[in-house]
Amino acid sequence: MKAKLHLQNVLGSILENKGWEWPEKAVLEPPRDKNFGDMSANLAMMLSKQAKMNPRAIAEEIKNELDNDPYIEKVDIAGPGFLNFTFSNAFWQNLIPEVLEKGADFGRSEIGKGIKVQVEYVSANPTGPLHIGHGRGAALGDCLVRILEFTGHTVEAEYYVNDAGRQMLILGNSIWVRLQQSEGRDIVDPEDFYKGEYIIDIAKEVLALNPTILEMDEADSIAICRKYGMNQILEGIKKDLAAFDVRHDVWFSEASLVSVGKVEETFADLKSRGMAYEKDGALWFKSTDLGDDKDRVLRKSNGDLTYFASDIAYHDDKYKRGFDKVVDIWGADHHGYVPRMQAAVEALGKKGHLEVILVQLVNLLRGGEQIAMSTRAGKFETLKDVVNEVGRDASRFMFLSRKSDSHLDFDLDLVKQKTMENPVYYVQYAHARICSVIRKAAEQGIEVGSCDPALLSNLGNTEELGLMKLLDQFNDVVESAGGYMSPHTISYYLRDLANALHRFYSMHHILSAEKEIIAARLLLLQAVAKTLANGLNLLGVSAPEQM
Repeated sequence: MKAKLHLQNVLGSILENKGWEWPEKAVLEPPRDKNFGDMSANLAMMLSKQAKMNPRAIAEEIKNELDNDPYIEKVDIAGPGFLNFTFSNAFWQNLIPEVLEKGADFGRSEIGKGIKVQVEYVSANPTGPLHIGHGRGAALGDCLVRILEFTGHTVEAEYYVNDAGRQMLILGNSIWVRLQQSEGRDIVDPEDFYKGEYIIDIAKEVLALNPTILEMDEADSIAICRKYGMNQILEGIKKDLAAFDVRHDVWFSEASLVSVGKVEETFADLKSRGMAYEKDGALWFKSTDLGDDKDRVLRKSNGDLTYFASDIAYHDDKYKRGFDKVVDIWGADHHGYVPRMQAAVEALGKKGHLEVILVQLVNLLRGGEQIAMSTRAGKFETLKDVVNEVGRDASRFMFLSRKSDSHLDFDLDLVKQKTMENPVYYVQYAHARICSVIRKAAEQGIEVGSCDPALLSNLGNTEELGLMKLLDQFNDVVESAGGYMSPHTISYYLRDLANALHRFYSMHHILSAEKEIIAARLLLLQAVAKTLANGLNLLGVSAPEQM
């Protein structure tokens, strides 16, 4: 926020000249009540002990020092010594040339420079098509990658392919059962079984490619079904994510952890740190040393690895690849697993390096009724179907419209409406509306001019100042979204900015004003449009020029 930065600089100089150090608990922030100005500070009260002065007397001295600042119009002292600052119109007007000059880089920062981050998301078992729950995690992860890169981090996006373990065995057996049934064999559906129509389709493909499969040893037949089914489903997942404009730089195989010895390497590391031990023929993780209620099995007495063992080895590999921070995006049903995984990371000597973001379920609504979904039962609305029905933009915006750990109602009917009640349309229309105004101006021979301060001085009514002040918040919003791993704050901001734009448009006849005012407002609108476009791009949503 440029306003906050300006205050920090001028107040820092004042304190330095007086021989005072900036207090640790001093806070600069916008006041809750806008009537108190643009920024407030508790600085005078925090300085009282150090300066050995009454807070109000300190506030008076600071106020006097700011009399000649061209960008601070007024300083008020409230209560025991709060300082309230009101910036001049010229300060806000100066934001417009900055936005237009930076263009697509407006809001970009380097706060993450030199920090290497890995974000792992979706990572759905390749046992069926992606459903909308996966879509929410995909949108969240991809948006977070965009934000982190926009704030200077070096980022790698990763998908962990669960191509080993029990779920793959169930998939292979499900395809094998359907294949036999399709050939007239009287096979009863197993209790643990994937029932979707896609299993039948895959079974037909396996049979066509392997005509003698029914004559083979059953274990070999199931292995063929498992491998083919996993590859086909994974290929479909990749296509669906590409259509959803979701990027993954690395597709990491769980099976590779064992094949190249990474699991045993991690076990050896844990043993050397005194965090793993043998007992009753099994290998245990000493998680009670890190606050768990019991130690956890890594390798069973029969030699089988637990999911936990693979996950520890996987995270060990992440850190050995040089990441400073690792972000995992998981479904909310994994919440009980988070402390255990963080304890494992601590045991590897990386305490505090893992951040887990939980994603709550999505309730898909049609006609006001919730659609029941179950991958195992074959009853689900796939991400592909939803995107095909409402579009990529609407899907991504809705998935990012609330905090990830809050339940989300996704109303298919609402997001298809071209009305102001549709939050996606509301924001995109703000951008399109500005483009329409600029086109109409050009038709009347009015072009967007240069950012002359004298021209911009025509901007000063409540709605214009409101828009400019919102522009000043964008950089902070982006940095906060990355710092707190909360991309939904950008969608909140965009709705606020769109709301301010629509209000301004409804209250002022832009192209019927005086020539200088029209020219100034076109520059303001252009800056708002660029900010809307930059924010939408971080969400992975387009900024249409007409709707």
